[in-house]
Amino acid sequence: MPIGYNSSFAMPPTFLLIGIPGLQGGTFWLSIIFCAIYILSVMGNCAVFYIIKTEKSLQGPMYFFLSMLAVNDVVMPSSIVPKMMGIFWFGAGQIDAPSCLAQMFFVNSFCAVTSGVLTAMAYDRYVAICFPLRYVSVFTNALLVKLVAAIVVRAIVIILPIPLMVLRLRFCTNTVISHSYCDHMAVVNLSCSDTHINNIYGIVAVLCTMVTDLTLIGLSYAMILREVYKLSSTHARHKALGTCGSHVCVIIVAYFPLAFSAITYRIGQNRIPQSVHVFFADVYIILTVFLDPLIYGLKTKQIRERNFSTFWR
Repeated sequence: MPIGYNSSFAMPPTFLLIGIPGLQGGTFWLSIIFCAIYILSVMGNCAVFYIIKTEKSLQGPMYFFLSMLAVNDVVMPSSIVPKMMGIFWFGAGQIDAPSCLAQMFFVNSFCAVTSGVLTAMAYDRYVAICFPLRYVSVFTNALLVKLVAAIVVRAIVIILPIPLMVLRLRFCTNTVISHSYCDHMAVVNLSCSDTHINNIYGIVAVLCTMVTDLTLIGLSYAMILREVYKLSSTHARHKALGTCGSHVCVIIVAYFPLAFSAITYRIGQNRIPQSVHVFFADVYIILTVFLDPLIYGLKTKQIRERNFSTFWR
């Protein structure tokens, strides 16, 4: 039995977040950059949401999913960045257990929602390009409601067991989380009890979201490419592929850091410094939501033109 173990210590009342391990004293300028990116990302996503909601030509299913992604990109970083800035600036790393579990749930569930929205957008592009004459009849308001409900319910069902399973763990005297927020694996690694179930379920949750969605997105774009290269006109090919360009960029931005974090936490944990793990996790939360409105704002003609006309006026 580990030294300092207390059998009644099922869940400590508070944890201590330390930010980026090894860089506690040198994160001032990094925190300024993170804060600036966060503020700009909130402004950018709010601008995208406002433009879609006020522009009558942007009322299709694709833009509905884009507005949903913009809202998610505002809420997700807002669940951790204020606390993160408190750690970096004021050393306010103490967080009570319920808030820690809530943060864990919201961060992971918003990531699952993002993945679900990107998958729905890939399906939208597939129907629009492969079955253009049936697009309006397929993407009805009823289907949109069902897709949104499925995305949200799936995220809750898959992610809710994660904090609930953390509740069953027992902890020793160490309650210092080597992270900027209550990451699932960072909290689980503090436990004195058997964590195999938590580790296995974490992998299952990743497979049920990221791998499944990437497979569906890949199939959608494989069929899109097959259909596009049947077109005789080069201009028609470029136009069809152009409608998918921004979506593909967002997919790369969203999935690459997440895949790196998930794989290295379980495979390369002893080979890659903890500070690198935490830094990439922070970058994933902050930078991806900053790049999304930039990508869609620059590569989507209607949003780009409305942005220019609004700011010029």
